[in-house]
Amino acid sequence: MMTDAILLTLKLAAVTTLLLLVLCLPLAHWLSKTQSIIKPFIEAIVALPLVLPPTVLGFYLLVWMSPNHLLGQWWIAVFDRPLAFSFAGLVFGSVLYSLPFVVQPLQRTFEGQSAALKEAAFTLGANPWKTFWRIQFPLARPGLIAASVLGFAHTVGEFGVVLMIGGNIPGSTQVLSILLFDQVESSHYQEAHILAGGLVVTSVITLFSLYRWNRYASVRVGA
Repeated sequence: MMTDAILLTLKLAAVTTLLLLVLCLPLAHWLSKTQSIIKPFIEAIVALPLVLPPTVLGFYLLVWMSPNHLLGQWWIAVFDRPLAFSFAGLVFGSVLYSLPFVVQPLQRTFEGQSAALKEAAFTLGANPWKTFWRIQFPLARPGLIAASVLGFAHTVGEFGVVLMIGGNIPGSTQVLSILLFDQVESSHYQEAHILAGGLVVTSVITLFSLYRWNRYASVRVGA
């Protein structure tokens, strides 16, 4: 049971992180450069999971995924299976819930890049697309790594959202945080200690590695 939960959690975190990077890279770049009047609204929507209780987000996602609403109806029509209480549903909810942990580090990275480099590239004849991939994207590597680590780690630690939209189905939606809750409810405290301790150690190692990498990257840039 624990092995299944670990593998499912790692799979969920990996898939979610990859999707977030694909979605958040252009969004973060746009937010870092735009002066649009809708920018504060978009930033507020992106940051909403930071302050919104996870169960609230999970509740509305569960409603939208139901067969009585458009998203749930469309999913059933296309895939012939419900979106709620499925791995796909967990991915959908995880992407929304971990969105600010990927967008914000990337946005701050792009905002910190020198405008002179971009202007120099334009002067030499590079178009915006080439400038982004040849100059801005390589320079954004520290922020990209930070965003990936934070998105992955945050997905691993999710509880409220995944419980609301995925329930507790072993091998299907029972991730580590749900298994820990299940062990505590069943008074299996020894197993709960093992799970909780493992998550604490993993979190500390992850954050330590991230901060050490940021320090190393800052020293290299400063040199």
